[in-house]
Amino acid sequence: MAYSAPIFYGVVLFYIDTIIMIFSVVIQAVALIHCLTQRGDGFQAIGTLPKGAWAAILAVCIVLTLLVSGSIGIFSLIGIGAALVYLLDVRPGLKDLSDGKGFW
Repeated sequence: MAYSAPIFYGVVLFYIDTIIMIFSVVIQAVALIHCLTQRGDGFQAIGTLPKGAWAAILAVCIVLTLLVSGSIGIFSLIGIGAALVYLLDVRPGLKDLSDGKGFW
C-alpha cells in the first residue's frame, strides 16, 4: 500500500496540469480571436496599443505557451496576464465605442 500514493499523485498532477493548460489556451485564444475581429481604428480611439501590437502580443504568448512553457511556466503566466488585460480593459472599451453592438 505504501507505493500507491506516488502513482495516484502523478495521475492527479497530470489532470490538474492538463486542466490549467486548457484554461490558459482557451483564455488566450478568445482574446486573440476577439482582437483579430475588431476594427483597427477602435484601438486608437480608446487610447491603447494598436491592433497589430495586441495581436502580436497575444499570438506570441499563445505560441510560447503551447511550444515552450507548459501550463504553469513563465510564458503561460505572462500570456494569461496579457489576455486578461485585453479582455478586462481593452474589450469593454471597444464595446463601449461601438455602443455595445455585436455578440462579443
